[in-house]
Formats: sequence, C-alpha cells, structure tokens
Amino acid sequence: MFATPAYAQSVGGAGGAFASFVPLILIFAIMYFLLIRPQQKKVKEHQKMVEALRRGDQVVTAGGLLGKVVKVQEGEADVEIAEGVKVRVIKSTIAQVRQRTEPTES
Repeated sequence: MFATPAYAQSVGGAGGAFASFVPLILIFAIMYFLLIRPQQKKVKEHQKMVEALRRGDQVVTAGGLLGKVVKVQEGEADVEIAEGVKVRVIKSTIAQVRQRTEPTES
C-alpha cells in the first residue's frame, strides 16, 4: 500500500531540466520585446534630436523651461528663456524641440 521512494521520484532526466528553463526564457523574451527594446529605441531618437539641435530652435528642458537656443556648444546649449535672460543647459536635458529652424542655404 505504501509508495516506495523509487515510485515517488519523477522520470525527468535531462529533458526535465531543459523544460524547467523554457518558461524563464519565454519571460525574458517577452520582457525584451515589451520593455527593453522600446526604451533603447527612445534613447536613440533622443540622441538624434540632441545632435540635430541648432541655433534658433525652440525647446523645452526637462525642468519645464521654454526657450530659444542661442548658442550650441559641445555638450551644452545656451537657451534664452526671456528677453536678455540666458541659461546654460546640458544638451541631454532638453526634452523636446517644439519648433525647428530651417537650415540656412549656403
């Protein structure tokens, strides 16, 4: 009537070990396509926007300041937030370009 330990053990073997990792692999794949990949795409788009920043663009900073780019330097930009009031911001903190200026024809 009693089950011996030999009958109570499963017959898993090597296939059972792999089968236990399949759900973990599926969860990682779903997380990659739903979270990681879109975030990487968003970061690349932001980097392109910051690299294309030029004088005359109207921007919004991460702090919520609206202004016009007066000068673009390596890693920094001078933004005029009011007439005669300029602030220097790190280019990566610019959240949005609201209005682009057209490139000058040379």
